[in-house]
Amino acid sequence: MLSYHYTARDPSTGQYVKAEVQAEDEQSASKLIAKEGLVPIDIKLAEKSVGRLGRRFNHVKIKEKVIFSRQLSTLINAGLPLVQSLRTVNQQTTSKPLKVVIGKVIADVEAGSTLSAAMGKHPQVFNRVYISLVAAGETSGTLDKALERLAIQQEKDADLISKVRGAMIYPVIVLLVMLAVVGFMLVKVLPQVQILYDGLPGAELPLITKILLAVSNFAVKFWWVVIILMVLGVFFTSRWSRTLGGRRTMDRLKMRTPPLGALFMKMYMARFARTGTTLVGSGVPLIQMLDITGEAVDNIHIKESLARAADKVKGGKALSEAIDGDTNFLTLVPNMIRIGEQSGSLENMLGKTADYYEREVDNEVRAISTIIEPVLMIMLGIMALIIVAAVLLPIYGLSGKLNVR
Repeated sequence: MLSYHYTARDPSTGQYVKAEVQAEDEQSASKLIAKEGLVPIDIKLAEKSVGRLGRRFNHVKIKEKVIFSRQLSTLINAGLPLVQSLRTVNQQTTSKPLKVVIGKVIADVEAGSTLSAAMGKHPQVFNRVYISLVAAGETSGTLDKALERLAIQQEKDADLISKVRGAMIYPVIVLLVMLAVVGFMLVKVLPQVQILYDGLPGAELPLITKILLAVSNFAVKFWWVVIILMVLGVFFTSRWSRTLGGRRTMDRLKMRTPPLGALFMKMYMARFARTGTTLVGSGVPLIQMLDITGEAVDNIHIKESLARAADKVKGGKALSEAIDGDTNFLTLVPNMIRIGEQSGSLENMLGKTADYYEREVDNEVRAISTIIEPVLMIMLGIMALIIVAAVLLPIYGLSGKLNVR
């Protein structure tokens, strides 16, 4: 529930009332005020609710926006007025943050704003691709088709990201389990070996055991230092990755580090082509398309390449020529765009390029999964060998000394 401050008039006395009401959205608040026998004049979201919503806006899932886009497209295509379509969709929306945003969009549209301008006030929910496609649909009179394209584009993008994340989950879980086992051995098992040796004068531990014991003793005695260092490391790494230099480094590593580099490059190409075909198909100008896809791809190096390409296109060059030879684009992309330009079917060729690279992402995910498993097993074997050597070598040494005696 959200808090709303309202001003209303009491018809029986003619006096104005200012108070607060709890409701799901602005429309529900208006109904509650009317039930009290008051005529609502002004309803505003309370500041505390705005802050809470600000934190929750990021929880508007792609699936919820896809459903919203499809439902709105269907209703508009059926001939319903825009405001009525928005109200109908809002009633069916289960996401509270999205419901509040739609309520504000309805209020702005009723006040005379265009749908794209009203949505543009909520960039945390509707990104530039979304706004540009809605604006193009409004201009061309094909808003229903633009919204349908948006739903398809969002589904494809979400599916792509899901596949990449899926490829990361298995190795991350294995590495975490590996670290947990190593930590247990260091903290619980190795100190027992040291206790055995402490009672034997002149007995000396192997070098590998000494090193691991030093790490173990430090971790046990100064565990709070380890935790502080880990927290500071995560904090500063996170802050650094948001800076321009940090983002450039991280994005470059994603593109060039094997075996994930090939996966990310194909994902970027698929995202560029999919967003491009959606924008071109909706009638967005080429220069604007390049600017928007630069943000949609979410890689600063490709964004800069697209900005340079836009400047070349402004100077009279074809898009295929503008990106040809750029190392931030795979060779197939300019070749497919060139065919599209020559045949007058740029939208179609971008769509085929997106389909191709989306299939390649699937293949790359399977290939990486095949490679990662033996690599992780080798790493696990090496770690196990080190730990076993650190534990068994002292025990064998101790056994030899007891036999001599």
